[in-house]
Amino acid sequence: MGFEFNKILGAVLGSLIFIFVIRLVAEHVYETEKPEKAGYIVEGVVEEGPAGATAAAPEEMPDWGTVLPTADAAAGKTVAGRCLQCHTLGKGEPNKIGPNIYAVVDEARGEGRNGFSFSSAMKAKGGTWTYDELFKFLKSPGAYINGTKMSFAGLRNAQDRINLIAFLRANADSPAAIPAPAPKKEPAAAGAPAEAPAGPSDATKPAAEAAKPADAAKPAEAAPAEKK
Repeated sequence: MGFEFNKILGAVLGSLIFIFVIRLVAEHVYETEKPEKAGYIVEGVVEEGPAGATAAAPEEMPDWGTVLPTADAAAGKTVAGRCLQCHTLGKGEPNKIGPNIYAVVDEARGEGRNGFSFSSAMKAKGGTWTYDELFKFLKSPGAYINGTKMSFAGLRNAQDRINLIAFLRANADSPAAIPAPAPKKEPAAAGAPAEAPAGPSDATKPAAEAAKPADAAKPAEAAPAEKK
């Protein structure tokens, strides 16, 4: 009986060792290298760079007085279709997983919305849903407000966000005002002569020079010859 048990135990151990060796060999043979560049980008997901990499520069805000009048609100409504799984868009419609977002532009953030239970992170952020705030939030909700309940990956494309915000603005009884366009910067004149540096003023001359007697600067007059 003991001999048979030892045979079974040896067979089991041998099988485990065999499987372990096969796994090591397979991992070595079929190991794949990570490509230097991803084949596609998942929208709204931020790619992690190597440790110590320089952080990306903050995105420049659009000039809303210029982009909103020309934005495609109809295209923005199509983009808003992605929101319907969690939000309602119509006036007076009930909340879903997320709050109703009718007339959301310039509304208080983390408040109201028919008693919707906002996350503590959203309440702590406070403020209002200005054009700039919506633009930053819609790019990556989780990255902009860490701890938000909103699981939407975000919209990487800036024009999609502008069109969506144009639709959200129009989706209200009284659309929020469009700010005036930012003043255009005057380009510097090319080839303009540089101003010559101002010479030293009398006030900057050495005190010793100012105190020098006037006669000291004149050459000494020759003495008249003695008459014989």
